[in-house]
Amino acid sequence: MTQFKFDPPNTSPSTPWTSEFQDARVTIELGTSPRLVGGTTFSTKSAIDQNQVKLLIQAAVHSIEETRKLLMKWRRQGQSLSDIYLYGITESAKAIGELWFDDKLDFLNITIALSHLHQIMEELSPEFLAEGHPGSKELSLLLMAEPGSQHGLGLFMLSEFFRQAGWRVTLAMPQDMAEFKRIFLSDWFDAAVLSLPTDRYIDSVAKAVAELRKATTNPHLKLYVGGPMAHISPELLNWPGTVLLYTDARQTVRLVTQAMDVSQHEPVQISRNTRSRSCVEELGQINTM
Repeated sequence: MTQFKFDPPNTSPSTPWTSEFQDARVTIELGTSPRLVGGTTFSTKSAIDQNQVKLLIQAAVHSIEETRKLLMKWRRQGQSLSDIYLYGITESAKAIGELWFDDKLDFLNITIALSHLHQIMEELSPEFLAEGHPGSKELSLLLMAEPGSQHGLGLFMLSEFFRQAGWRVTLAMPQDMAEFKRIFLSDWFDAAVLSLPTDRYIDSVAKAVAELRKATTNPHLKLYVGGPMAHISPELLNWPGTVLLYTDARQTVRLVTQAMDVSQHEPVQISRNTRSRSCVEELGQINTM
């Protein structure tokens, strides 16, 4: 199991975007767009487009050095890391998945590209967190994938956006349902976001959530369900007491933060210690189900 706890962080130019990078090892077609010869040139006011996504995929497949070089060039040309994450890295990861589905990129290159994108986000984490303006609330979030999930890029990005907003984040990648349950009940959380990239564990997670809500340390825990399955088969995630997320990372943080009702949150903290004393016994009961 991989589990990380993150505390809250401490606290436009006229040059056009360009990139000279070209990778002869991978040819990626992303629809009709201007021909790429030595990179693209357009106004810095333009959003990151398909051409830039293609360049980032090529760089990520090639090496971490090329990935870093391209993203640093975008930074120098005035793009915020938030926009690079949402419109560059996120869209590149989606396109990589589509290329694999269409047999245009093999599994090895997919693994390499995604690992490079993940690594560069870890390197940029201090700078990314410094871009934020954390609030005064100390809210705790559990961000957890389905058991056995290997899709860590999107969850890590979401954890960074929550940390940037001042949340304390526990990011967990459980190996099985027993571990999923243990983590769910392991601490006080104000909110939990569960990510389901596949349909393998939908029934098991749905059943576990219904049981765990009754035993959680915080009886007013706000629970959200998202991930790729929220877009593929949202009807399968329509669980009582949960909110289905279709939003990107920045919108998700805004939605979850706004949903925290201060008048409801403060009184519950009084009973936090008394609830915690019985949590171990409740966990033992649920793990036998």
